[in-house]
Amino acid sequence: MGEQRSNKEILGFDDTWFLILGIPVLAFCIPFLFFKATLADGLMAYLPEWGISMMYTTAYWMSCRTIFIYFRRRFPGQQETRKRLLYVSASVLAAYTVVNWSLDYVHIFMGHEEREGVTEFDYTVGTLMIVALVSTLYESAFLYDRWKRTIVEAEQLKRENIESQLEGLKSQVNPHFLFNSLNTLSYIIPEDPVKAVQFVQKLSKAYRYILEIRDKKLISLEEELNFLQAYLFLVQERFGDNLRADIQVSDEVLPTRLVPLSLQILFENAVKHNIISEERPLHIELWVENNRLIVRNNLQRKRQALPSTNLGLQNIKNRYAFFSEEKVDVIETTEYFTVSIPLITAPVGVGG
Repeated sequence: MGEQRSNKEILGFDDTWFLILGIPVLAFCIPFLFFKATLADGLMAYLPEWGISMMYTTAYWMSCRTIFIYFRRRFPGQQETRKRLLYVSASVLAAYTVVNWSLDYVHIFMGHEEREGVTEFDYTVGTLMIVALVSTLYESAFLYDRWKRTIVEAEQLKRENIESQLEGLKSQVNPHFLFNSLNTLSYIIPEDPVKAVQFVQKLSKAYRYILEIRDKKLISLEEELNFLQAYLFLVQERFGDNLRADIQVSDEVLPTRLVPLSLQILFENAVKHNIISEERPLHIELWVENNRLIVRNNLQRKRQALPSTNLGLQNIKNRYAFFSEEKVDVIETTEYFTVSIPLITAPVGVGG
């Protein structure tokens, strides 16, 4: 069993049925295609031709298969492909010569007569076609399997990279968010102890949410909005009425899903990159339209924006690519900055 699994991995596919079906079918067809055989005298009269063809086909097929397995073991690396193909080609031609010479003697010993009108060239072409077909089959299957593995590995690396970005994003949110929140809390405590307690409760809720979504790929819109409300409470304590949020979401879309921290990232980007003052308040709107979540803010960029970590919008786009064919749209005009993200309808448990 271990050897079979090893050969399957080396060949790139399980060739058991190719051997069981491919050899008899190819052996049956070769005499028709190259040696002018017919079924005019019936199947029984054709059996000797089929038997001789089976002998040659089996010998060529198994020889090529053994050579492919051997040199793929010896030169497994992709950078060794050229060397492997050179050795395989030379070995296949050598094996063809030896097998052909050996079977010709067996053929003669069995007293099988050559078919009238069939030249030595016809026999050579027919037998070489078997070798070429088998070699092409195994090499194509191997290259396809390698290509498929490369695609899977690339997607896996991409997924791992995005997940590490999310972890980096969470770890970045924690100290930055905590610093601003504690700074705000220090001003509230002496002025309004009751509000300070409420502030701490909202801060605790926000951090609990960040911890709870650590292993989740998707989260319900309802959960994300609950977190956003806690986040907005904390942020609006810093900016007061200068930061206005208008959230219009109907209950029927609350079970739909999105990638975690999407809304927090979008709102934080708006706060981070725009002027917020009594003279120029920042207005952020959120609504659902055509199964897409729209977040829009009036555009009033700071002259010296804070340096970006490139984990925000691009992180959302990358993570959405795994769950939806719809893209995350970013539209910037002279008046507004708008981000539209698709809402995902997924069965319960997908987010876990």
